[in-house]
Amino acid sequence: MQRPAWAPRSIDISVPSVSRIYDYYLGGSHNFEVDREAARRAMEFMPGLPKIMQANRAFMRRAVRYAVGEGITQFLDIGSGIPTFGNVHEVAQAADPGARVVYVDHDPVAVAHSQAVLAGTEGADVAAGDLLKPGEILASPEVEGLIDLNRPVALLLVAILHFVEDADDPYRAVAELRDALAPGSLLVVTHASYEGVPLPQERAEGAVDVYRNIRNPLIMRSREQVAQFFEGYDMVEPGLVPMPNWRPDTAPEDEDPYAFSGFAGVGRAA
Repeated sequence: MQRPAWAPRSIDISVPSVSRIYDYYLGGSHNFEVDREAARRAMEFMPGLPKIMQANRAFMRRAVRYAVGEGITQFLDIGSGIPTFGNVHEVAQAADPGARVVYVDHDPVAVAHSQAVLAGTEGADVAAGDLLKPGEILASPEVEGLIDLNRPVALLLVAILHFVEDADDPYRAVAELRDALAPGSLLVVTHASYEGVPLPQERAEGAVDVYRNIRNPLIMRSREQVAQFFEGYDMVEPGLVPMPNWRPDTAPEDEDPYAFSGFAGVGRAA
């Protein structure tokens, strides 16, 4: 397999990556055949996976615009993935040119791409970091250079928490980040769940097994379990809901049934 110029030498391009699989679902070009093969296997069980990812991105953009409307101009996007059209900084800076954004990801490909996309962009940067090490993220030069933790921040954990197993205690990591943020900060979350999937759970489990087989387990949590990530936050209306139902721009009934898989919500720190 020939290594393209955009793929860092440090990565194994024979192993699927959830970031590159996500890029494939969204119609991106920064993925390998091994990623596409894994995505196609998952889609054999859940053909609507690309629709779920599109709904996820659409919710993220609405949440960013909401945050700017609430006067928040600092964004910390952890698990940001490979840049695609309509990134956080593009949406935020279109609403407020002074908005500042730091992307964080542990995937070297995502970091390398973000660096290329952000070259010459004022008010946006990318850091290599692990959600499970919040202190290291917050102390990174990229965050310290752009984010003032004494002022409200919008923390985006979009389509990342469902890749963290319970044994790694994602609730602890989210709580540590919450405690480091100023009052009035926002937590923006999307999370996969069997709830809302327009398929029998047994069939959806086939797609989950694909992720398990590539050693990136997809943890499907209940609405109640997802709500626990918002401990210490006041939920913004309409609460924790399927993605198309969160402050929609268009009629939710026009959405593909798969778009209602999983949950999205925004909370405000007291």
